[in-house]
Amino acid sequence: MDFTTNYLKSSKFEFQRYKILGDRSFEQLTFEQIRWQPSVHDNSIALIVKHMVGNMLSRWTNFLKEDGEKSWRHRENEFQAPYENRREFLAAWEEGWSCLFNALDSVNTENFDAPVFIRSEHHTITEAINRQLAHYANHVGQIVYLSKMIKGEDWISPSIPKGGSIEFNKKKFGS
Repeated sequence: MDFTTNYLKSSKFEFQRYKILGDRSFEQLTFEQIRWQPSVHDNSIALIVKHMVGNMLSRWTNFLKEDGEKSWRHRENEFQAPYENRREFLAAWEEGWSCLFNALDSVNTENFDAPVFIRSEHHTITEAINRQLAHYANHVGQIVYLSKMIKGEDWISPSIPKGGSIEFNKKKFGS
């Protein structure tokens, strides 16, 4: 497998892993918990998702043709007025990820050398994807951490639970 194909496959896999961590966190929370803020200066999970979705739609819409910072994006509004209900929240989350995955599906060996611009800065496709992967990993980490804080002892880890490495490795490696 060539570098381009392998890199794109690996990137999609990693983005999917972060989406799943978010999905599994949301499943454990009520909508009121999703909107909870530790303080007035902190973001709720709903606001973090609103920001992620705004970023995703801006960065990945017309990924290879337009600057990733769209004129219609109003970043500051992403940190105000969280979603009205769980349906709206989840629909936005899915819309953002669909935009991302559709954009990644448009990249191939024929156009992999195309320049990508974010806020007028030149990026290679690798740089642009890595930038967004790091950004979303950071925010999904915040989502998971807030979810764990909210659920406390009732938290179910969306990955290997604390104290579960030995059992996980036994299942994974059959020993």
